[in-house]
Amino acid sequence: FIYMGNIFHVILSQPLFNALVFLYNTVAFEDLGIAIILLTVLIRLILYPLFYYSFKNQTLMQKIQPEIQKIQHDHKDDKEKQAQALLALYKQHKVNPFSGFFLILVQLPVLIVLYRLFLSGLSPESFVDLYSFISQPGEVHNLFLGLIDLKARSILIVVLAALLQYFQGRLSLPKTNKKDDSPMSRMAKNMVFIGPVISVLILSSLPAAVGVYWLTSSAFSIAQQLIINKKLRTNPSHT
Repeated sequence: FIYMGNIFHVILSQPLFNALVFLYNTVAFEDLGIAIILLTVLIRLILYPLFYYSFKNQTLMQKIQPEIQKIQHDHKDDKEKQAQALLALYKQHKVNPFSGFFLILVQLPVLIVLYRLFLSGLSPESFVDLYSFISQPGEVHNLFLGLIDLKARSILIVVLAALLQYFQGRLSLPKTNKKDDSPMSRMAKNMVFIGPVISVLILSSLPAAVGVYWLTSSAFSIAQQLIINKKLRTNPSHT
């Protein structure tokens, strides 16, 4: 476990910490909040293909729900035929129903490192992990834009994060019949409200630094979802 922890530290934790300090020293105007935003955008750009693939799959899965339900109804007494028909449907629409789980597995280690990093902030004790070519900041400014203390909780950041989570959930809803009352449709509509509630519950007890990351990541996801929705409207078979 100690060996795995060292690998985790060298491969993920230390590079991300150095990237944060580098951004803070150079292009973030020595504002930790701006450095967190830039680091979050950088990570999301690196992981963009994975997020795009997962979001596209989720959107397509929602669009083909009526066909999935029809197959489940037509072959409810023959699970083997049902599985074969569903696989054929997924292949036809080039959908991987397990992409969401893969994305979670890929980004979970990164999320853990970022949460630890933003919870501790830039402290003199942490500078021992700096690479030789990264300068140690003379003074760390924890006020985001001179207004929000990143080490304290911020109701403003929590509310903004919850609103963006709601907007993101609304964007991901499929354009279906309003009278559709299927279990999948109800679950999708409920998720629109579950996301903001989870954001409030988690972020209300954490420093604003974590909230800035959450807020930035949600904003990036919204932009990505808009791009995906536009491409799927212009070319439904887009891959």
